[in-house]
Amino acid sequence: MTRLRGLAIAVLTFAMFMDLMDVTIVNVALPAIRDDLDASPSQLEWLIGGYVLAFAGVLITAGRLGDRYGRQRVFIVGIVGFTLASLTASLAQNGETLVGSRVGQGLFAGLMVPQVLASVQALYKPRERAPIFAIIGVITALAAVIGPVLGGWLVTSNPFGGGWRAIFFINVPVGVIIAIAAVAFVPNTKAERPSPLDPLGVLLAVGGILLLVYPLVEGRQLGWPVWSFVLMALSPVVLLLFVLNERRHDADGAMMPLRLFTDRGFTGGIAIQFLFQGSITSFFLILALYVQTGLGFSAIASGALTLPFSLGAMLAAGVAAALVSRLGRILPAVGGVLITIGTAWTIQVLRSEGTSYSAWDSVIPMAIAGIGLTVMLVPLLDIALATVDTRDSGAASGVLGTFQQVGGALGVAVTGVIFFDAAGRYSQPELLHALSLAAWVPIIGYALAAASAALLPRLDVVKEHLASLDSEDAEPAIA
Repeated sequence: MTRLRGLAIAVLTFAMFMDLMDVTIVNVALPAIRDDLDASPSQLEWLIGGYVLAFAGVLITAGRLGDRYGRQRVFIVGIVGFTLASLTASLAQNGETLVGSRVGQGLFAGLMVPQVLASVQALYKPRERAPIFAIIGVITALAAVIGPVLGGWLVTSNPFGGGWRAIFFINVPVGVIIAIAAVAFVPNTKAERPSPLDPLGVLLAVGGILLLVYPLVEGRQLGWPVWSFVLMALSPVVLLLFVLNERRHDADGAMMPLRLFTDRGFTGGIAIQFLFQGSITSFFLILALYVQTGLGFSAIASGALTLPFSLGAMLAAGVAAALVSRLGRILPAVGGVLITIGTAWTIQVLRSEGTSYSAWDSVIPMAIAGIGLTVMLVPLLDIALATVDTRDSGAASGVLGTFQQVGGALGVAVTGVIFFDAAGRYSQPELLHALSLAAWVPIIGYALAAASAALLPRLDVVKEHLASLDSEDAEPAIA
């Protein structure tokens, strides 16, 4: 199995690439979906928020399922389910079916992704993992670049017929190939002592977040009925029950070990992941809606608009990784400032240029924002985990990923309330006004993420952590 591990990781990573691309590919298709299916603003929000919320809800449990029943098996269930959900999405005849399919995609993607990182840990020695994780980082950046452009090309050029449906149908043949390759090449590794499952914890956590997100998304267009405020008031109650449930479990049985949240550095990492994902997901949602609906950009032009951002992120990756041991928590702070400046500058350009705006006008600020993204996120995992006990590193990574996706769902919900409330009849001036107002959510979110870097561990602690990783030389734990 170790001889085939490179091929196994390639199969798993390509599936991760497809999942990440599917997050960004949808943004540029939203106006076309709205026109074809007469989708409501809340349905457009659910196409993004429903995906990431479902993804977040199963992330930690999916990792434990892989540890217990085998990562290959859980991965195959995920890729098959993701493929079927993509097929259903491509055939959807109304907004409700499409939203349900997107939730299904997020659910099954959440089963897949944890198996990728867990398989790297199972198949490679600690000192061998750095280049593998670097490759996965590049794949992530490529998905951000290719997703909007490919989606824009599929919607604009319509090579297969069906317009926006192609962005989902393209996953079907690719998913079938990945499933076959996974059966052939991916070993079914397991953990020697898997953590117990916590279905009640999952139910309470997802329920508590949904009680907040659902009324935020649906309440505005229904005129904020009383039940929307009742549900939002119940959200902290259910989340408190989740905390009590986690406290009741022993240290190894809790879905989210509460001792992690007593670590100031790790808490800072959670705050950055949460604020960043909420900001970036919501910003690119409202940007795509404005340039296509307000300015008449084609889907492919809307996708190309994000290229400077993605290219800036890719170019800065190597530099950010090399500076972790020299600058430590200064890097996420600088990255947060850069992405805040780049985003605010982009909005200012859109406001000043009005109807004469072209994608060339925002190349520099978008590139600065992309550089900021990489400088903030590339070193974050190593820095945030520097003070976390080794036995908790797996759980900590899962918690970081979960908070990241929950942040994305809440960011879309809050930003959507502001944007669609101010959008009026979708004229260009009204949409520009809505964009200007709603953009304060991601701008403030990025600024708070930069400030949260002050909570991260000191540079000497980070250096000690990195040195301990370099000195590890354990054998791969193939089971």
